[in-house]
Amino acid sequence: MPEVSANDWESFLKSFPDSHLLQTPEWGELKASYDWQAIRVIAKMEIRRKQDAVDNLPPAASTGAQVLFRRLIPGFSFAYIPKGPIGPDWKDLWPEVDEICRRKRAVFLKVEPDLRDIGGDTQMDPMDWSGKLLPGFIQSPHPIQPRCTLIMDISGDEDQVLARMNQKTRYNIRLALKKGVIVHPSEDIENFYRLMEVTGNRDQFGVHNKSYYQRAYDLFFPRGACELLVAEYEKEPLAALMVFTHGRRAWYLYGASSNDHRDRMPNYLVQWEAIRWARNRGCLQYDLWGIPDEDEEILEAQFTSREDGLWGVYRFKRGFGAKFCRGSGAWDRVYQPVLYRIYRWWIKRNKSGIAG
Repeated sequence: MPEVSANDWESFLKSFPDSHLLQTPEWGELKASYDWQAIRVIAKMEIRRKQDAVDNLPPAASTGAQVLFRRLIPGFSFAYIPKGPIGPDWKDLWPEVDEICRRKRAVFLKVEPDLRDIGGDTQMDPMDWSGKLLPGFIQSPHPIQPRCTLIMDISGDEDQVLARMNQKTRYNIRLALKKGVIVHPSEDIENFYRLMEVTGNRDQFGVHNKSYYQRAYDLFFPRGACELLVAEYEKEPLAALMVFTHGRRAWYLYGASSNDHRDRMPNYLVQWEAIRWARNRGCLQYDLWGIPDEDEEILEAQFTSREDGLWGVYRFKRGFGAKFCRGSGAWDRVYQPVLYRIYRWWIKRNKSGIAG
């Protein structure tokens, strides 16, 4: 069984420096603190198995995945590969993943590949990526991570990055500075969580508990892969966010703001400082994370009038000059058809999925 330790998985990822944050050992450890189990699998490519020095295969000749397992019902689990697998050819990996999933009595495996079409700059031909999946995978109507996002090009100098933004966004960044907003790093997760609660209540979305954000910070910050930034006015916290990085990519995963002094535009300044932090870490892309799952034409036609769901978030994020990106979506491989049908019925009835 080609299961590997977290340390070996980290070594494997060095050959894929731009792999997704959700495939890092730290992310697996974070989820392991909240009822998941992380199993890392590396499969050698079939073409190399005919050679004598199989055990000395370089990582680049392999493919792998961090698979997360969670109890679904008594005696059965649910398997999930977030933003993976990793490597040039997945066909040799699937039999290994299948074996583990069956051993763990998984009802199904959900895969959300890290395959993106960014504003027409396709990372992989969308007609080809589905060939990486085994026959038997079906498109899932229940994604865990946001399918659509906005990704900024943060290469070049700061003036070039600012020039890609909308004029109004640049104005709001400068306005925040003019109105006395100050952004600084912080370790105060308690304060961040209070802002998250305010934001969740105001915008009607769920938030993790305080210990989740603390655990994420404790895992990623010591490695220089996370920063908590807070925007204040006269020492009063107005907005905050947690930004993460892996390789040359950065992600804005969690953000919050108070209901006070919104005219001072603290959200814009704290986002700009997060972008600057990512650039100083060598990042070239900044992922603004979730937006409504709609075609870009619909987003642009309706963002001024829609207030439900993530539409307000899209209205804010689009001003940073990022490119629209639609991922490949979620795909399920079913091992227990009857239980899977019950799961689909339950999800549809409750209009919710499994938190990732």
